[in-house]
Amino acid sequence: MEDQFLFLEKEKIEDKQIKINKKTMKRKYHQYNLKYEVYEIVPIRKKDIFLIMDWRNKQINILRQNKLLTKREQIKYYKTKIIPNFFKRHPDIILFSYLYDKKCIGYGGLVHIDWNNKKAELSFLLDPIRLENEKQYEYEFSIFINFMKKISFEKLKFNKIYTETFDLPERKKHIEVLEKNGFKFEGKLREHVYKKGKYIDSLIHSFLIKEYKEYEGNNKLER
Repeated sequence: MEDQFLFLEKEKIEDKQIKINKKTMKRKYHQYNLKYEVYEIVPIRKKDIFLIMDWRNKQINILRQNKLLTKREQIKYYKTKIIPNFFKRHPDIILFSYLYDKKCIGYGGLVHIDWNNKKAELSFLLDPIRLENEKQYEYEFSIFINFMKKISFEKLKFNKIYTETFDLPERKKHIEVLEKNGFKFEGKLREHVYKKGKYIDSLIHSFLIKEYKEYEGNNKLER
């Protein structure tokens, strides 16, 4: 899979409706574009934010989200959180629109980035319609995971990426895909979040840079 990736760095992001202070924001960092077959990630696009809002609201039970998002809140988040991070040498988040044949089918990236300890949490959410086919979900999530590994370990030189998954029946496939892609189970945070009227556990998985080359040499995506 690795040989079929294409890097296009510092992709230009155009958004004429958002005013940028050019005196303080002179350069865009970490603008990666990766492609595999017809799948691609690009720096998160403004035109996708309402799609993402809808997907988050429909999957609220699996997210750290306690109420439905509004369009006003989504626009504010894009302007105050996402856009400023494009111009930080050490951003707090690096998010991408996930495309299939140029159409957005999901989003995700690296969040809770800790530059001192070289680690970040992997975030991923797919259009809920695409969750209905488990084989397709495994394939598309696996491609996204490999995009994030390549950026995290080859470009950012991080030591570790990790995930937190709520221990819910509907997340069984998600966890299975993580483990198939080399993520190791680190432990359980007992009764860590309140969802569906009860406290549930969170499951922590991680992948290290020292595992990257060894694992990638044996990893092949299968349909």
